[in-house]
Amino acid sequence: MDTDSASITLGDIEIIKVEEVRGPFGAPGDLIPGIEDAWRAGEEWLARDFQDPGSGAVLAAVQAWVLRSAGRVVVVDPGVGNGRERPGTPHFSGLDTDFLGRLARAGVRPEDVDLVINTHVHGDHVGWNTRQENGNWVSTFPNATYLIPRADHDFYGPRGAARTPHDNHALLFADSIAPVVESGQAVLWEGDSYRIDTSLVLEPAPGHTPGSSVLRLASGTDRAVFVGDLLHTPAQFLAPSCSSAMCVDREESAASRIRVLQRAADENELVIPAHFPGPGAAEIRKDGDGFAVSRWRV
Repeated sequence: MDTDSASITLGDIEIIKVEEVRGPFGAPGDLIPGIEDAWRAGEEWLARDFQDPGSGAVLAAVQAWVLRSAGRVVVVDPGVGNGRERPGTPHFSGLDTDFLGRLARAGVRPEDVDLVINTHVHGDHVGWNTRQENGNWVSTFPNATYLIPRADHDFYGPRGAARTPHDNHALLFADSIAPVVESGQAVLWEGDSYRIDTSLVLEPAPGHTPGSSVLRLASGTDRAVFVGDLLHTPAQFLAPSCSSAMCVDREESAASRIRVLQRAADENELVIPAHFPGPGAAEIRKDGDGFAVSRWRV
């Protein structure tokens, strides 16, 4: 396995983490308003893997999760992508990473991918939907179906009514969403859930964006939930009512986070966020008004 990837098997499903980039994402209180007390309370263990030693900023990663389920290859949240113009997030502009090489070294070629899941429509979760070819944006995964929440497609699309305008949104929609919709590869899902196979189901968890979703896994006796951007730092386990500065509706995001984490604690679901560097997943338990990590995985 490549050093930029790691794997775990849950039931019959192999899960591979493939990292694109990592680095400091901002001061704890700037990234997650109100998190300062929880960060100080957990700083001894947060500093080991989740804090940039030089700046004290939150250390985070952008990475995709690859699942082999029911004979299909599924890619969850395919990162930023190369060659993007992202004035609102300069650290995501003009990337030139070896993400596809890392994916290949993990045993996955673009043509092998059957399904791509965007848990929500933000630039660091949809970028590798596409790549540039002869000056045009085309599907990176030519044989894949792309699952995109309709609520986010409509909110951030050209006729949407995004209540938090951002100079990245029109750009990322044009280069990462519109091409796969126009190619006929996208399924805009909506409703209470979207069943993928006997082990995988998407469910809404709105707040970070209107269409934010989680992916639940149940295989054999193993359970997991891919929570996207419900969490940006493990300090939110300690203070789950604190939502990120990027959330469209922070109160709704907090309600979704508490609900999802409570179920994870009750049902022994492994919590798999999008951006945790180092240990990328956690077994959790209820602890007072928040949650505690029982064991780190992946």
